[in-house]
Parts: sequence; structure tokens; C-alpha cells
Amino acid sequence: MAKASDPKVAVLAASRSLYPWSEKITDEVFLASPFCAPRDVVQVKYEMVRRVRFDKVPVAEAARAFGYCRQTYYEATPAARSSATTRRATAGRRTPSGWRPRASPGR
Repeated sequence: MAKASDPKVAVLAASRSLYPWSEKITDEVFLASPFCAPRDVVQVKYEMVRRVRFDKVPVAEAARAFGYCRQTYYEATPAARSSATTRRATAGRRTPSGWRPRASPGR
């Protein structure tokens, strides 16, 4: 891990974006890039998702290469949180009180 006096580490820690296990990253493409910052958790997760989507690397292999488990990959995938997916998943579903979610007016 980098020195505590490193300003980038301080900024990442203050924003709760410091990846404390950067030494676990084994992805050669990520580590070879001067642009990539292994201490930035947001960038590490983004690159893990990108590696699966665009480079067609298996999820388990990509997650392991970035020091994560498969579950973290699925939690980080933006498509799982898209509004279209959410609308399809909740359409017609009843809540515990019996209320049914409906589309907002104007749609």
C-alpha cells in the first residue's frame, strides 16, 4: 500500500473510495496501464465490469483478477440497476400492504 502521506490516498480515503487490497489485483492489462489507479475502488470495479462485458472474460476470472468475488461483480454491474430492469421486475408485483406500483403520470 502507498504511503499515508500520499495526497491521492488521502483524497480516496476521505471519499471512501480507497481500495485497500490493491495488491490482490493480478489483471495484467489493468496493471500495465499508466492511466489505471489500483487504489481507486470505483475504477477497479469499472474495469472489472468492462473486462467481462467488452473483453468477454468469464465473470469468475475477472472478479478474481481484480481481487473480488463474483457477487461483487453482479453488484457493480450497472445494468442490474437500470430503471427499465426495475420497472420490469416490479410491474404488477404487490407490496406487503397490497399496493401495486404504477408508472408515473406522463409516461
